[in-house]
Amino acid sequence: MLHIKDLTYRIGERVLFDAASVSIPKGHKVGLVGRNGAGKSTLFRLILGEIAPDSGVIDIFGRQTLGTVLQDAPDGPESLLETVLASDVERTTLLANAETETDPNRIAEIHTRLADIDAHTAPARASSILNGLGFDEKAQLRPCSSYSGGWRMRVALASTLFLEPDILLLDEPTNHLDLETVMWLENYLSRWSGTLVIISHERTLLNRAVKEIIHLNDRRLTLYTGGYDTFERTRRERLEQQDKLRSRQQKERKRIQSFVDRFRYKATKARQAQSRLKMLERMEPIASVVEEHTVSFEFPKPDPLSPPLIALDNIAVGYEPGKPVLDNLDLRIDMDDRIALLGANGNGKSTMIKLLSNRLVPTRGKLIKSKKLQIGYFAQHQTDELNTNASAYEHLNERYPMEPEARLRAHLGRFGFPQARADTKVESLSGGEKTRLLFALMSTEKPHILLLDEPTNHLDVDSRESLVEALSDYEGAVVLVSHDPHLIGLVADRLWIVENGTCNSFDGDLDDYEKRLLESRKAKRPSEPSKSEGLADNKKELRRQRAAVRKELAPVRKRAKAAEAAVQKFSENIEKIEAKLADPKLYENDSTDLAGLQKELGALRRQLETAEEEWLAAEEELEKLSAAS
Repeated sequence: MLHIKDLTYRIGERVLFDAASVSIPKGHKVGLVGRNGAGKSTLFRLILGEIAPDSGVIDIFGRQTLGTVLQDAPDGPESLLETVLASDVERTTLLANAETETDPNRIAEIHTRLADIDAHTAPARASSILNGLGFDEKAQLRPCSSYSGGWRMRVALASTLFLEPDILLLDEPTNHLDLETVMWLENYLSRWSGTLVIISHERTLLNRAVKEIIHLNDRRLTLYTGGYDTFERTRRERLEQQDKLRSRQQKERKRIQSFVDRFRYKATKARQAQSRLKMLERMEPIASVVEEHTVSFEFPKPDPLSPPLIALDNIAVGYEPGKPVLDNLDLRIDMDDRIALLGANGNGKSTMIKLLSNRLVPTRGKLIKSKKLQIGYFAQHQTDELNTNASAYEHLNERYPMEPEARLRAHLGRFGFPQARADTKVESLSGGEKTRLLFALMSTEKPHILLLDEPTNHLDVDSRESLVEALSDYEGAVVLVSHDPHLIGLVADRLWIVENGTCNSFDGDLDDYEKRLLESRKAKRPSEPSKSEGLADNKKELRRQRAAVRKELAPVRKRAKAAEAAVQKFSENIEKIEAKLADPKLYENDSTDLAGLQKELGALRRQLETAEEEWLAAEEELEKLSAAS
């Protein structure tokens, strides 16, 4: 159980959390969502104890371990497999002690503990996770230092998953992954047995891997049952209902105030008027619904052009003479094509994009393009090429000094840059704003084809939806590289697979590709020993001692278990009532059910708080007895 109660935290004058409360029962999997900058990563730091709240408490009931991916990528001469295994400090220490220990009793304790933590299955488990994250058996034996930062962050993720903490906190875990690895991670986390909290803007991940959503909005935390699509629908219905209730309340306040104004000075009605005046004072105002501002943008309409836009005839391309990265390319792109390039990182997707964008010249074959073809090229590394001391308008004006200012500002406005933001220096822009500036710069010449290499890395969920709409309205061709299945599924109608040194059209959709990928990974996955296999040593005396300790702890453990079961029961009942209250049909007619459900919900919440306190007290007593033993 992770319990946050009345949490308040400020950064300077800015309040990120204001009496925010939420509870995550043991074993639940939730997604943490909210606008960029709302404080999601800060909440993780508060849970991990890296910073302290101004007020409120964060309780982790029981002796549960916390796990998260470290910001610093692992480095060093050790192999990837050795790096992941070394992350389990207890196992590493026990194995080292087993080599040097001479006391028979201590040796017995070491081997019993190694059996308890399934130490003998560790290499196979670590290898299986690394394989899922894109490292085959050969790659796992290479030194960690031989990989780039993005690949080493995968190793950091592998280490965290390998440790199997009781509570796993993941902050944008897909940032350094390709689509194939994202699909593996979605399936892996969907089977995760512990408590899981994920910060992510990946809609598909938040639908597949979690069962609840915590929304960070207006400095508060609100828990919704279901994946992201359910959360979005439920929240929209709640906002609509809140707006209706506020309108109804305003009418009622106006009617009561009219009565008071009319009769407050008449002796026969003064008491009634005074009563209604008190009624007004007691009436809690319902907040007006203020929708979060969502930036929308649009790509300009390209001029007509005869097909094909691009044709590849037996092309080879690479970075060194005689060493093609891609070969035997026979493909074409027309004006109405929507193509997604799929394939693991390192297979040549970026090479393909650079070939299409004229950044690489074929070493063999024929590349056919229209002379009037305009290409819009987006790659995330381009943010590093922006002048941090120049504004969005200055970037555009530098490229087109003869264009009228009004026309340049109108173009920036299509990508969410009003007057103030258009004049803000790049160094003060968010990651999402820099991405939108790149979109604006790449589309100034009304391109016939958009080449997009990971365009969503710094966009939140709503901005990604705006990108989907903009690409749907765009009348040119799109070639897309992305690790976001939701974006690919809505934008692309053709899939090209980059693998085995070439690129070919795939006959199927994204679901077919995922099945093919999972089957391939299953065939290559190393066998994993059963966790039920124990070490052969039979240490009867040690086990008798442990049995005596268990007997002493049994009553307290039983009380803790009963309290935990009560917490679980009350939490489930609260979820059921909240689901009923989220049903719009309940509010269609004046129903006595609404008042009854709200009353029952309040009683359950009080019972839940009492049960949580009993559970915490039992767990604390259990810890004291365990330490004394």
